[in-house]
Amino acid sequence: MADEKQDKSKVHKLSLKGSAKLVAEFFEYSLHTILFQRGVYPAEDFTPVKKYGLNMLVSCDDQVKSYIKKIMKQLDRWMVGGKISKLVLVITSKETGEHVERWQFDVQIFGKSKSSRKGGSAGGAGADKENAAPEDATAPPPPSSTTTPSAPSPPTKTDTEIQSEIQAIFRQITASVTFLPMLDGDCTFNVLVYADADSDVPIEWGDSDAKEIRNGEKVQLRSFSTTSHKVDTLVSYRLAE
Repeated sequence: MADEKQDKSKVHKLSLKGSAKLVAEFFEYSLHTILFQRGVYPAEDFTPVKKYGLNMLVSCDDQVKSYIKKIMKQLDRWMVGGKISKLVLVITSKETGEHVERWQFDVQIFGKSKSSRKGGSAGGAGADKENAAPEDATAPPPPSSTTTPSAPSPPTKTDTEIQSEIQAIFRQITASVTFLPMLDGDCTFNVLVYADADSDVPIEWGDSDAKEIRNGEKVQLRSFSTTSHKVDTLVSYRLAE
């Protein structure tokens, strides 16, 4: 009986705000992890930290830290406000300007009606920042949209179950080096944030295209969910020539 009570005590419903902050924090560590694992910056530019029960690496480069912090400051506000539908990290060759990898994190908010665009390619809001010369950008989704019913809320999960799902995603990101082509030459990165049309957008943020990978391969990775959000992960990459 005592064990049953103990198990129930571990199960609690994250508030929407708490869940939003958890998702935003996941994005932040995902950015650092991908930049390290894909060798966008030298290994010596990263420092080890413990997070989600894993040994992780985060950038200690002042410019990169400032850049990501600036993104996260705005992302935190939009996440808590339920404005975000997608976050994308695009890796681009400095030499050719070609997009070589695109990491996409789709956000579903349970209990919220979502807009879907009829036909055409994915447009949407984009917060586009280039680390070499940080300039944010965001654009509202296309005006032509239809409303689809919101998804039902999932069963309540324990903190341990949520963390286990997040761990699985980071392990997949780390293991992705086994199938992703090696990046040639120096690369830079951009961050796109897809937000609702009525989002309060900072004046320094501007429009961006979707920065899709031309003729790229796509691999669906794992997802994680709370009682308020679900995050799906997808990586697209250019095939080695």
